[in-house]
Amino acid sequence: MPKSSSRSVKDAAPASLEALTARIQRDFAQMTPQFQVGARHLLEFPLEIPLASMRKIAGQAGVQPATLVRLAKSLGYEGWQELKDVFVRSLQRGPERYADRARRLQHGRRTGNALSRAVEAQSDNIHRIQANNAERLPAALQLLSRARQVYVAGFRASFASAFLFQYQYRLFRTSVTLLRGDAGTLEMELRALGKDDTVVLVGFAPYSREALRVAQAAQQAGSRVLAICDSAVAPIALNADCVLLFSTDTPSFFPSSTAATALIELLIEQLLTKAGKQAIKRIEAAEEQLHQTGAYL
Repeated sequence: MPKSSSRSVKDAAPASLEALTARIQRDFAQMTPQFQVGARHLLEFPLEIPLASMRKIAGQAGVQPATLVRLAKSLGYEGWQELKDVFVRSLQRGPERYADRARRLQHGRRTGNALSRAVEAQSDNIHRIQANNAERLPAALQLLSRARQVYVAGFRASFASAFLFQYQYRLFRTSVTLLRGDAGTLEMELRALGKDDTVVLVGFAPYSREALRVAQAAQQAGSRVLAICDSAVAPIALNADCVLLFSTDTPSFFPSSTAATALIELLIEQLLTKAGKQAIKRIEAAEEQLHQTGAYL
């Protein structure tokens, strides 16, 4: 019996997609080659698993249906259906539509304690940053510090967070570029990605198709990927080299970006500390230029 099978059987079957992802990541190196192929397909296409038959999924992955059954059992499930149910439950818990949340918010009309509820939610989001990222942060700093060029992307509601990262990082590092995709030029911008580069992707559910396209282009170019997102199983996180997590919980109708902003500010602070005295000189030069050109009052 493969080493991963004997270890996984002793563990309880993962009840959530996040837990399943963590289990596969933990056991992946010890899995048989066929198990690795099947497991990789499950994580790369989580939205398709609840909708397709086992035979179709096996065909898409390039393995036999029996391999998926054995993989499921090695992960602690009784069979394929129990493994598939994890993906089904995850799909059912998909992001609620903004309009539905807004309708519920208006219907509730709890204006009396709105401020305290908002502050409590945002405070909780920020407190989770340490628990979610304490062990992940060093790897993120290494990815960015060693990169020849850093590309940053975030679309729609995530654009502000991506822009903040690029704006602050460029104060002490010039080789930082924001991928915007203006006027349909994203494909042209992606041609610049190379194997010595790092791509920073910011996003939260519902996820942007453009962000996934950037992640795929980075993988094809051999670039490293740092995903800053709301879930370890977000589409941009599944194949990322490093993932930093933030929470978007809020009593309002739109996902909160407060924790994303706080996480990015923390990351920039740590990058500055790592960059040394030369970074201070660059910040001084940038400030002086902004004053001289009249950008600052």
